[in-house]
Amino acid sequence: MHVLEAGTPGRPCVLLLHGFPELAHSWRKVMPALAAEGFHVLAPDQRGYGRTTGWDERYDGDLGAFRILNIVEDAVALLARLQVPQAHVVGHDFGSPVAAYAALTRPDLFRSAVLMSAPFGGPPASLPSRDIHDELAKLGRKHYQWYYSTREADADMRHCPQGVGAFLRAYYHCKSADWEGNRPYPLKSWCAAELAKLPTYYVMELGKNMAETVAPEMPRHAAAWLTDEELAVYMEAFRRTGFQGGLQWYRCGTGPEFIAELMKLSRRTLDVPSMFIAGASDWGVYQKPGDFERMQSQACTDMRGCHLVKGAGHWVQQEQPAQVTRLLLAFLGPEMGDRKR
Repeated sequence: MHVLEAGTPGRPCVLLLHGFPELAHSWRKVMPALAAEGFHVLAPDQRGYGRTTGWDERYDGDLGAFRILNIVEDAVALLARLQVPQAHVVGHDFGSPVAAYAALTRPDLFRSAVLMSAPFGGPPASLPSRDIHDELAKLGRKHYQWYYSTREADADMRHCPQGVGAFLRAYYHCKSADWEGNRPYPLKSWCAAELAKLPTYYVMELGKNMAETVAPEMPRHAAAWLTDEELAVYMEAFRRTGFQGGLQWYRCGTGPEFIAELMKLSRRTLDVPSMFIAGASDWGVYQKPGDFERMQSQACTDMRGCHLVKGAGHWVQQEQPAQVTRLLLAFLGPEMGDRKR
């Protein structure tokens, strides 16, 4: 497991878990500030990503290794290997449910949980209906998570005509506050008519792949929050590994057998202190209707704040790192752990 590290071992530990399509590199603007305040900060390339090895890159490989509870075990094993007895866990995007299940299943190890950009509505109580996809198809749309679960998705992005770098630049742009179309609001329910209100990078046009979806929104210039040099780190990584490792997570997230495993936890709540952070321009807060509200009222029993950061979209810790750092430090302050010990 490839890990970025800042701060002094033995100090209170903060474990940072990235999402898709990202890397440990996504925490580069937050780590030094947390370390300067006395924390020992760890950010791994998670299973399927970057310079972490030992995972099966084949579509027909060992899919079960990518199920969310096994990703939690990766985090547990990392802390054990580094002899870290406890940690605060912070997860962004797909790293958010990993952080949530880590704290839900191992509250002895994870002292608190910060969830970013993807609300945690609790473990599933039932399998999702397949009817939603037929209804979306009638509207000429399809859900991105089920598209990401297809055999074609990796090649669509890895070998797209514009190249991996241009694809990533457009993808990151579309989901950021820089894209004027990101003016999110709550959806009423999990039905086709409501989901079709989401931007096409979430609920896609039926005949397009993701690279084709974001290509028309390619920005003319690099974003202030993501320079060409910073983008090159992602580009090099995904050119080398492809996207299938991350896409396997989506296959587990949509696969009935893996959802059934999480259903066994359906009566469990996340009881350690928790906080939610997202960009005010992030549709991800509302992409699964009701989760944002359930997170606060049911799923997390010690929720200490929900913050929607202005000037940020989905990549909140990269777009507005100073504000995210302030929120993290306020949450992880004296009542959460003595930074001087």
